[in-house]
This record gives sequence, structure tokens and C-alpha cells, in this order.
Amino acid sequence: MANDSMKKTFGVALALCVVCAVVVASSAVLLRPTQQANKTLDLKKNILASAGLLQEGVSVETQFAQVATRVVDLETGRFTDAVDAATYDQRKASKDPALSISLTDGNDPAKLKRRAKYATVYIVEGENGVEKVILPIKGYGLWSTLYGFLALESDLQTVAGIGFYEHAETPGLGGEVDNPNWKASWVGKQAYSAGELAISVVKGKVDLERAGSESQIDGLAGATLTTRGVNNLVQYWLGDQGFKPFITHLKAGEA
Repeated sequence: MANDSMKKTFGVALALCVVCAVVVASSAVLLRPTQQANKTLDLKKNILASAGLLQEGVSVETQFAQVATRVVDLETGRFTDAVDAATYDQRKASKDPALSISLTDGNDPAKLKRRAKYATVYIVEGENGVEKVILPIKGYGLWSTLYGFLALESDLQTVAGIGFYEHAETPGLGGEVDNPNWKASWVGKQAYSAGELAISVVKGKVDLERAGSESQIDGLAGATLTTRGVNNLVQYWLGDQGFKPFITHLKAGEA
């Protein structure tokens, strides 16, 4: 067949496409376990960081050994074995009608649309019992759903830290949820007051002279909608539809 024939040109192009497709598909399959391992490692790193437990220079796996992964039934507020904590994917479950519930506008301030029936929580225990509890949180900001973790101290009402590991908010504005200084301002804040939800993210600066400031966090400058979104999602997950029943039971030793 002549080198400049149409059939040979198409034949060579087709052969190259097939070879490239095989190489790409093979690479994707071979690299999948490594990608999944890196994803899991990054998640553990974010869990530790949100609670102020991440230490530089120490293996993440070694540090994570102190963390127990449990699953909570959000309806009852108690631990459950209905799903396997090692394999349960809360994010996927929230899209599965069999493992989630639909939320209406009136009870969906975080704009989740659906909420998984079960949630994975992370418990750090010491000689005197629970030292920290790390809770998964998510909700809509301005442009995206923010995914993160919020940690509570052993009293189950003092914030130990917060962090978001995935979002697409505007850099320099809503993206300041990643600012270390802003995240540090959450530490020590009171999530509850006399058993009632109290924490909030305010517009502007917190007036430290006013009552209730111990539960308030500065808003993000120039990012009103992201600020409102973070406020809504934190209040949702620490409220009655989220982890409050679990926190109540855990505090009473009944989880």
C-alpha cells in the first residue's frame, strides 16, 4: 500500500489511537491503588490537622493510630454497626436513597439536599476517656460545597479546631477558610451554652465585650455568602439534625 494512500493514513492513525488508549487505560488501572492510598492518607492528615494533632516529621499513619474510627446513626445519636466503619463512604451514602434522607428547604440550611443516615466520626481517647471528637462537616458556600472536619475537646463543647479539605470558594475571599489565622480563631470557642447550640460565624468582627462572644467567630472579609454558608453548615452539623444527639449521648456515656 502506498505511503500516501488514504487507507494507510487512517490505518496508522487508528493503530496509534488503540495503542494510546491501551497505555492510558493500563496506567489508570495500575495507578488506582496508589491514588486511593494517597487519598486516604491525605484524609487522615486533614483529620489530624483539624484537631491540632498533626506533627511534622512524624508518619501520618503512626499519628493516626491514636484515632478510633466509628460510625454514628444520626437518627438515634448512638454508635452503630449497621455499616462497616473501615469501608463506609459517607459521601457516596448521601447520594444513595437507601442510605440517606431527603431534606426540604425548611430543614436544610446547609443546602445538602440529602443527608446520609450514618456518619463517620473520629474519637481520640486517653487514660481519662475521650480527649477529642472529630466530626465531618459539609455545606454550600458561594460557589461550592465545602467539605471539612470540626473537632471538639473532651468537654464536647469547646472547639479544638476546624479545617476544610475541599472547596472551590474564591481565592482571597471565601477561600480564606484555609487561612491559618482564621482557623486558629475557632480554637477555644464554645459550641454550646447551657446545653443549647451557641456557636456562630458573624458578619465582620466579633465584639469581645459583648455577651456571647465566647461562641462567635469573625466573618470572612468580603465573603458574606461564604461566611453565611460556613455558619449554616456548622450550626446544622452541631444541631439537632446533625451531631447534637450523639454529643448528648456521648457526654452522658450512653453512645
